[in-house]
Amino acid sequence: MRRRRLAPLVAVSLTAALAPALAASPATAAPAAAPSAGTPSAVSPPAAKSALDRYAKQKPDWKRCEVDSPAAYQCATVKVPLDYRKPGGKRIDLAISRIRTAEPGKRRGILLSNPGGPGGEGLWMPMMMKEELPASVLKSYDLVGFDPRGVGRSSPVSCNLTPEQENWLRPYKAETYAKDVAWARTVADKCRKKMGDRLPHITTRNTARDLDLVRAILGEKKISYFGYSYGTYLGAVYAQLFPSRADRFVLDSAVDPQRAWRGMIQWWAEGAEPAFDRWTEWAAARSKTYGLGDTPKKVDRTFWNLVAQADEDPIEVDGQPTTGDEIRDGMRALAFTPKYASEAVVELKKAAAGKPASAKRPAPITEGGGAGAPEWAGKAALAAETPADNGTAGFWAVVCGDNSAAWSRDPETYRRDAIEDKGRYPLYGDFASSIKPCAFWGKSAEPVTVVKNKVGSLVVQNEWDSQTPLPSGQALHAQLKGSKMVTVLGGEGHGVYPSGNACTDGAVNRYLATGKLPAKDVTCRATAESNARARQNQKPDVLPGSPVPERAPNRF
Repeated sequence: MRRRRLAPLVAVSLTAALAPALAASPATAAPAAAPSAGTPSAVSPPAAKSALDRYAKQKPDWKRCEVDSPAAYQCATVKVPLDYRKPGGKRIDLAISRIRTAEPGKRRGILLSNPGGPGGEGLWMPMMMKEELPASVLKSYDLVGFDPRGVGRSSPVSCNLTPEQENWLRPYKAETYAKDVAWARTVADKCRKKMGDRLPHITTRNTARDLDLVRAILGEKKISYFGYSYGTYLGAVYAQLFPSRADRFVLDSAVDPQRAWRGMIQWWAEGAEPAFDRWTEWAAARSKTYGLGDTPKKVDRTFWNLVAQADEDPIEVDGQPTTGDEIRDGMRALAFTPKYASEAVVELKKAAAGKPASAKRPAPITEGGGAGAPEWAGKAALAAETPADNGTAGFWAVVCGDNSAAWSRDPETYRRDAIEDKGRYPLYGDFASSIKPCAFWGKSAEPVTVVKNKVGSLVVQNEWDSQTPLPSGQALHAQLKGSKMVTVLGGEGHGVYPSGNACTDGAVNRYLATGKLPAKDVTCRATAESNARARQNQKPDVLPGSPVPERAPNRF
């Protein structure tokens, strides 16, 4: 990449280099007709070689990303096929960025990264990685970022959604369910109308193929990769499609591929219950400080009494009426950090009694955890000209398009599930299981990726993660047979690295620097400082979570 070279790999055997992409490329046909990994390409080898040759021979025109950004932070735009089964057809833009190693003589290759999403911009990631990675790692890599297809500066998609239509985590109520069904249908219809023929191709599998094309364009035999949250799924899919191209892969706060994507949203409800129980125990042990009850049962009763009161008459905090559903919504992620949850409930309790309350402390509850669109850090950093609903449109394109088989077409299925799951997971079950636009989406262009390989990788996971709970990380570890796992007992927040914890940061840094995975799985213990580090990187008074600023509590 440093010399913009085209390696002999590309010139000698481009078809071999990109064969997995072609072999697993998508089509608009039903999944049964779509080629899968390991089967012959749907495109004849000569046509494929000719078409993809033109893509791989692109020479990125690297320029400073922004007038006021560091000169070393460079951006370029390359072209990729909209449909990899028809590489000679329509093309779309893919925005990429880089910061080259300061020690080219010690350079190993490129380290790509993704912050999560789906729908999250990642062009800014080299800037973050440059700040966080130690010199022992930085000398080995050119840091490469990208906006995934359909996102940010990469031919951004839109559904022309209003802010209200972007508010998608809706509690089940019998009297409003018909409106929720109509909302879900409207979102799907608007996305289909606006995105047109691009819609079936904004998927994780195609994004993985884009990464492999970037690899070829940059003249690299392999890529190393650092992915957070949704980025762990993208990395796992890449490793499945291109096992021989995967070098050193770090997967932080992991998605379970077998639950992409309805099951992953439902994890938010399942994972919240043990976190809520932990919070009641924590608050009860500190009843003199918080006054929420001196037993877990009493703390539990305090919370649900507030919910019931707000259901009858919304509790007003600094002029902001807050319903019981909004309390449940905000508490879902708050419960994973007991101190924050306790402070918020204390202020809510004051407001419920008609006493002055701080609007800041219960802000995650009064603002609603699932409302509106995320403020992705990349958008703030680069001020890309993207549609206002791009993050949400990109989210639905992937969440619905990756695996349509996971989504029932019968609205009654969602009604039954929401009622049942509210009983099993009272804090959030109906939010997670009620109807979503995917119920009215088209069929996926190809089957969901089955992840099962022996590619070496490092899975890193906090015990108390609100977005990808610990069992999700354990599931990905089990499917990646060559992986080792770092588990942070007591770790809070979504996103482990960097935390300032010598155990966790050291394991990641050693792997990236040497390529040697731990001999066996590693268990670290969180410290007050490492948990605080995760929260430090958040906007003030926003839910704790990840090293990526402004991560929304309703994304991966």
